[in-house]
Amino acid sequence: MVEKKYGKSFGKLNSFKTNFFEDNDGMLKMADGMADIFARQPLRKFCKICGEELSKPLFTSHRLRYIECGRCGHLNGEYEDTDDFASKVYVEDDYSKNYSEVTRESYQNRMNLIYVPKAEYLKECMGKEGLSDLSILDIGAGCGYFVSAARSLGMKAVGIEISQNEVDHGNAMAGEEILTCVGLKDSIDYLKKTDANVISAIGVLEHLIHLKENLEAIKENKNIKYLYASVPMFSFSCIFEASHQDCYNRHCGGTHTHMFSNRSIERMAEDMGFEVAYEWRFGSDINDLYRFIMVSLAKNDNKELAEYFSDKFTPLMDELQLVFDKSEFSSELHFILKRKSGQ
Repeated sequence: MVEKKYGKSFGKLNSFKTNFFEDNDGMLKMADGMADIFARQPLRKFCKICGEELSKPLFTSHRLRYIECGRCGHLNGEYEDTDDFASKVYVEDDYSKNYSEVTRESYQNRMNLIYVPKAEYLKECMGKEGLSDLSILDIGAGCGYFVSAARSLGMKAVGIEISQNEVDHGNAMAGEEILTCVGLKDSIDYLKKTDANVISAIGVLEHLIHLKENLEAIKENKNIKYLYASVPMFSFSCIFEASHQDCYNRHCGGTHTHMFSNRSIERMAEDMGFEVAYEWRFGSDINDLYRFIMVSLAKNDNKELAEYFSDKFTPLMDELQLVFDKSEFSSELHFILKRKSGQ
């Protein structure tokens, strides 16, 4: 039986995303540049999760077509994410610059607001599992926000990351060596050899070029009992973005070359010999819709109406998003997979 939780207040989250509003054109240009790189890759013929042959596209958004898998419902971008794509967007273009806080104070603020609640959720769920001696390996750790958050709550945690810039920045902000830089395929060896009992992948699975190989390594390593992940979902945000082509597509675009569905997560877990044990759904669909309306009003020189709309709409956002979350078609899902007995 899956234990489910819905909703989380936006609170001060928008304070970290002001550039999404203020520099829409610049952010859109950045996403378009990544789309150009993506469009130079080979066509994707088979589903990223279940391997089903893909058919006709369901929709087009920001010049890219997306195909819903007929078997598992996974949303696949029309091109393959390749080593070349990953090297260009994550390493050469320094993707980390969009999500790195410059000062230790700002780093701590981001960690406390965004990542401590995620770490608290993991600790709470593992407590219900009777697992008090947690040992976490965080893959795709970025600048170490989740690793730092977990350690601040007394959990044992380290991280691996392909960007040397992010590793250096994260270790400097943490004041200790909590991150290790690895190559694109080296995470697979880490997963095969780790004695960690929990793997965390916060906003990472959608970025893994060799996703199946990483999941297979988790399956083979019997030390690993749980996988804690957050992923972007095929959701209302995808539709809102497709209907607002001149607004920055933070969800279905950029480095998000595919989107999960409830069925594709279940299929992924089954293939690994795991099962879904916990889910926490809190998306940003309403925030995306709000941003698109505000940006569009600004482009049409309707500043006063934008302020009027904002005053009326923002008090409703948490409640409206909760409706979306409970529909189980919202933009983000945190979940914990548990290894099945005997697997």
